[in-house]
Amino acid sequence: MPTKKRPTIADIAEAAGVSKGAVSYALNGKPGVSEPTRARILEIAARMGWHPSSAARALSDGRAGAIGLVVDRPAWVLGIEPFFMRFVSGVEAGLAATGTALLLQVTEDAGAEEAAYRRWWGERRVDGVLLVDLREPDPRPALLAELGLPAVVVGHAGRLPGAPSVWIDDAVAVRETLAYLAAMGHRRIARVAGPPHFVHTRARGEAFEAAAEELGFGGVTCVYTDYSGEDGARATRRLLSGAGRPTAIVYDNDVMAVAALGVTQEMGVAVPGELSLVAWDDSELCRLVHPALTAVSRQVPEYGRRAAELLLAHVRGEQVADVLLDPPVLVPRGSTAPAR
Repeated sequence: MPTKKRPTIADIAEAAGVSKGAVSYALNGKPGVSEPTRARILEIAARMGWHPSSAARALSDGRAGAIGLVVDRPAWVLGIEPFFMRFVSGVEAGLAATGTALLLQVTEDAGAEEAAYRRWWGERRVDGVLLVDLREPDPRPALLAELGLPAVVVGHAGRLPGAPSVWIDDAVAVRETLAYLAAMGHRRIARVAGPPHFVHTRARGEAFEAAAEELGFGGVTCVYTDYSGEDGARATRRLLSGAGRPTAIVYDNDVMAVAALGVTQEMGVAVPGELSLVAWDDSELCRLVHPALTAVSRQVPEYGRRAAELLLAHVRGEQVADVLLDPPVLVPRGSTAPAR
């Protein structure tokens, strides 16, 4: 079957009985044609299935019609971690009404990520980027400033001069979680965290220490991981095998908390009778296991949607400010109980 020919401005002009210039004025919203003629041209173009060429639009207004997101984590980790899948779905929702595309790249090397930004900007493939997983130290803010590539920082405020942020104050949820565990008699609490070089890992750690001091704890034991279930399981075994075994463990993601449930069964540790478990970022995984996991719930799709909308406004040159989203909330379930 022959491929249907894509309609051109010349085809629309012939069907409407007007010049190609008149069609161009009408389709681009420019003066030069009467309103009745513009309406008739737009109706004919829609009936013929005409859509503007992104390449032509880029030549005319300098816009690529796309934003970029580079995630520098192993692809196999992203494949099982619900956070980024939900975040990307929110980004797509924020872009849908504008016809803007999302260019997503997964890398496992910081150099490859920086090269992607240079290539995208040099080839005018994106109008701006979402910057995730800030690190210490992090060369990306200086690179984006050098390129003049508009960016929105996801997760932290004031980290990139001239770039707005969409962020959530984890400290509120950290205090709520520790206060909840303390009210049930837990004093030996551990945290299985993500990589220590991530800014959000350190910021959450500072919030844990501040809340523990406020609540009269001696501190919160912290073990760092790569976010994977395997590493989370190893961290759990170490915590449960050592002296002063914790009575409650808080995990930085849901995947590690689910893996920890398997470790407790393997080691004969009853949940929640002997050990309470809490997962950060509620998801279907937390609700499907038994016992269901107590979790800290964030509106992750909303996170992505607001980040996309803020970046589009920034690209358009509008005055934009940091966006602070509602704090996470603790959702108690069957994995937590009073300490023995």
